[in-house]
Amino acid sequence: MRSFVCITIAVCTFFAFLPSCDGGKGRAMHSQGDTLDIRYASHLQVVEHSGYSVITLRNPWDTLKTLHTYVLMAQEKEYDADTLPAGTVVRVPLQRSVIYTAVHCGLVEELGALGAVAGVCDAKYIHQPTVQQRIQQGLIQDLGSGVSPDVERMIDLLPDALLLSPFENSGGYGRVDRLGVPIIECADYMETSALGRAEWMRFYGRLYGCAAEADSLFAVVEADYLAWKRRAQACEGRPTVFADLPTGPSAWYVSGGGSTIGRMYADAGAHYLFADNATSGSTPYSFETIYEKARAADIWLIRYHAPQDRTYGSLAAEFEPYTHFDAYKNRRMFGCNTAYSRFYDEVPFHPERLLAEFACIFHPELRGGDTASLRYYAPLAE
Repeated sequence: MRSFVCITIAVCTFFAFLPSCDGGKGRAMHSQGDTLDIRYASHLQVVEHSGYSVITLRNPWDTLKTLHTYVLMAQEKEYDADTLPAGTVVRVPLQRSVIYTAVHCGLVEELGALGAVAGVCDAKYIHQPTVQQRIQQGLIQDLGSGVSPDVERMIDLLPDALLLSPFENSGGYGRVDRLGVPIIECADYMETSALGRAEWMRFYGRLYGCAAEADSLFAVVEADYLAWKRRAQACEGRPTVFADLPTGPSAWYVSGGGSTIGRMYADAGAHYLFADNATSGSTPYSFETIYEKARAADIWLIRYHAPQDRTYGSLAAEFEPYTHFDAYKNRRMFGCNTAYSRFYDEVPFHPERLLAEFACIFHPELRGGDTASLRYYAPLAE
């Protein structure tokens, strides 16, 4: 019996040190490395090894699967693919990246790495003056629509990575899939907490050689967010709130209580009237359902994109039943016009700014009753 146990241990030890297999290709065993303490993001893992980092993105639509694995390797470092973990090798820091979204452009600019952006998509939605200036100077190329970018111009840029947002069952990325350029799948928007999405900046910072800057920035964002949450939670009372406007004659889309924005209302010290819908997405309701539930709400927030700001008068002219809500009657409506507001550019990586704004709207005493200097929302004019 003793001989059998010894043989068994020897065999197990032998197999433990054999190279692992990946599609029939031998790969060396790897140490665990240092796993970054990711506290809020549920779809992101960062493990730093000697000489490289491994970033694993969990598939937000099927959390038992991996969306993508990246192996970040210094530009000048030589390597043998067989000695690395399986994944897309990305040379860092990036030097000629293409970014599809305004929000990621804004973050890269804040990290001081805008010089590493060679091209962008959907430039008309990018509000950063520095980016627009670099486009006019020819330092950043406008590659057209993110849905159908100018692939020929993209090829001419010789990009070292493409940063874009993935979608469920997208079927791939068309011609750009065949360019041989690493595609960075920016799935941060699928996080269901504000700090969870913001924490992805720690991944993006490592792409641009700004790990320390990104970690420090996130620490400030986290501290400010939690501080405003504590201040709001300490206030007396919980005003009732609902949001937005119908998108058509039969659909008023409402964010679920489990969504980023739904959870932020609660963090800002309000009672969100649709918190009982625990989904993280949006649900369409009829006007009648919204009216029945929200007609007595204390506060009504609307977000829209228009050449002119909405007013109480324009809302009444648009749809008279709006005037029957208490928030309308009591002049407790606040609007955010995304045509010029940097709401979509800033909030994903700076949720503390929006939380502070909500806290001051819901509890005006936190700002001494002043709501004229809000960053994104403003009281509706007559």
